[in-house]
Amino acid sequence: MKLALALGGGAGLGWAHIGVLHALHERGVKVAAVSGTSIGAVAAVCLAADRMNVLEAIARSVNARQVMQFIDIDPRRGSLLGGRSVTRQLRQHFGHGHLEDLFVPTAVVAADLVTGEEVSITRGSIVEAVRASIAIPGVFPPVRSGEMVLVDGGVIAPVPVRAVRALTSAPVLAINLQGDYRRRAETGLPPGKKVMTPFRIGRAGLSLLMAHVARQSLLIDPPDLEIAPAIGHIDVRNFTRGNELIALGAAAVEANWPAIAALG
Repeated sequence: MKLALALGGGAGLGWAHIGVLHALHERGVKVAAVSGTSIGAVAAVCLAADRMNVLEAIARSVNARQVMQFIDIDPRRGSLLGGRSVTRQLRQHFGHGHLEDLFVPTAVVAADLVTGEEVSITRGSIVEAVRASIAIPGVFPPVRSGEMVLVDGGVIAPVPVRAVRALTSAPVLAINLQGDYRRRAETGLPPGKKVMTPFRIGRAGLSLLMAHVARQSLLIDPPDLEIAPAIGHIDVRNFTRGNELIALGAAAVEANWPAIAALG
């Protein structure tokens, strides 16, 4: 059974992709091609480079102190964080590797701030492509490529179905990390909560925006099947719950396996 995978963005929630990929592999699913946005791009290139073990080791061991080590404030680069620590990590694992040399056809998706278009990167430096795809506007520095100013692909394509369809005719399975919105809303704005701080309301509004953009993206470019792991109770900024997220990703495959199997 061969499937194409579109791995959605979602910051710390991206560890759920590891569980999804493990569960598919255990059931004999072969990946014909993969695309990824933001943290989904990290998972995509690790899958295609046969380095999921490295990503899983990071996800299961990262703690708050390690996360703080990635904070290097540098507003001169058009962002709050300089991103140098992240770049060093990417170079450590991918060096001067190129997307076209990976074991699985791979598309890394970014957004161009100049044209407002989705940009699917399938050739060139793995490190630079991933840097572009994870460049949350205002948080990490954008990546310049010719006339383009590239930022996080989640701005346009939180679940990059179109990019992977361009690589293969295999059925597309989309992993939407923003799909469990109701649980996220109930966690952020619990029933009976009377104190509504600006921060709480602002975060809830941003969560709604992210979920809506993901839904519209999937309506425009529908996959053959979408699954949304039950991860809405976890804050997207929290990178320290890898064990739980990996388990929930695997559980999503288990729960949807009859529908996934029907794709083949």
